[in-house]
Amino acid sequence: MAEALPLRPIAMREHAQRRILAGEIHARPFDLLSSPLRVSHLALVHADAAAERAHLSELLAANGAELLASESNYFSRELGGFRLRWERHSEFSTYTVSRSDPFTAPFEVTALDLLPVGWLEALPGELLAAVHVAANRNLADDLAPQFGGNPMVGSKVAGGNGELWTDFRLHCDGFGRVILRDFGLSPSQTGRLVQRVLEIETYRMMALLAFPLARYANNETGRIDRELADIVTQLADPGVVQNDRDLLESLTRLAAEAEQLDATTSFRLAAAKAYFNIVKSRISELREERIVGLQTITEFTERRLGPAMKTCEAAARRQQSLATRVSRAGDLLRTRVDIALEEKNRDLLRSMNRRAEMQLRLQQTVEGLSVVAITYYLLGVIGYLVRGLTDIGVPLRFDFVELIAVPVVAGAVWLGVRRLRKALADQHKE
Repeated sequence: MAEALPLRPIAMREHAQRRILAGEIHARPFDLLSSPLRVSHLALVHADAAAERAHLSELLAANGAELLASESNYFSRELGGFRLRWERHSEFSTYTVSRSDPFTAPFEVTALDLLPVGWLEALPGELLAAVHVAANRNLADDLAPQFGGNPMVGSKVAGGNGELWTDFRLHCDGFGRVILRDFGLSPSQTGRLVQRVLEIETYRMMALLAFPLARYANNETGRIDRELADIVTQLADPGVVQNDRDLLESLTRLAAEAEQLDATTSFRLAAAKAYFNIVKSRISELREERIVGLQTITEFTERRLGPAMKTCEAAARRQQSLATRVSRAGDLLRTRVDIALEEKNRDLLRSMNRRAEMQLRLQQTVEGLSVVAITYYLLGVIGYLVRGLTDIGVPLRFDFVELIAVPVVAGAVWLGVRRLRKALADQHKE
């Protein structure tokens, strides 16, 4: 049997991003975790990346671990009695601390207790999401005391190999609480479940960042909409006397306000939609089965988070609709202004035509007077000539010559003036 030849790469020119893109699907893998397990998770809205890496490097150096690479956005390492996982995303960074020692009370001692308090309090960024997760096989049947008697949400997950319990509330330490009952979960199942629970909490809070902004956007959109309706009413009512310039200034101001509002809110509203889709995807991956008497996480999310996200979507749609209507109103007003301008131009042209006709008539009158004046002066010259000829003995009658000369001279002058005017008109046409 022939030996298999060793594989060798084909000498082809690769895209500069090929290796990075191929490895992206394996970025940030879930950790293999086993109960008993306690996990504490923090999500902080971004600070400076260099400041985050420097702060993490302090903790790593204090525990004798390898320092963080200057361009790294992820790491997961064992640091003595706990494991620290850090991820830097586009808008936030997460810190997840886990410990695997036995416990009886899930939340009296947490994984964060293994970190220096001063280091925790100095974390760069602003805290947005914080949750403790406890997973164990030996937990009391009554979990209500762990949630302060609050109504609980829960379901069977991973094909019935586990149960998730939570109340989606912040407790006295500012953290949410999640309990995972382990009925035979494998390390990979536990790791995936914990990661999904933490992502649900993180992306839920990131999605809700848009909710206050959506309320503000709805109020502003309503105000601009009312002002726009007043302008459109004035445009549509022929009985209302309005100044088009004032209306155009008001409409321009509303258009600028609408664009400013869209620029302020569009990114956050679009991000909320994307984050909400991630939350729904992670919940569906839990493969929930109902526990009698409890809401599932899916139901709770649809009833509580869903309306807030619909408000955000409605705000985005209203802004798009408002921008369209402002544009249409602007087109309508510009059309009306153009029509008014065309009417003014028409009236101006009519006035210019009337003035041109008057000038033509005046010119014709002046030309007639000019013919008379030139004829008069030419007849005077002829009179001097006749008198001179008479003095030297030429037998001419002055009155007879003048009688004959008048129509001849007048006709010649009229023809000359006409030919001159025609020559000037032809030259103007050229």
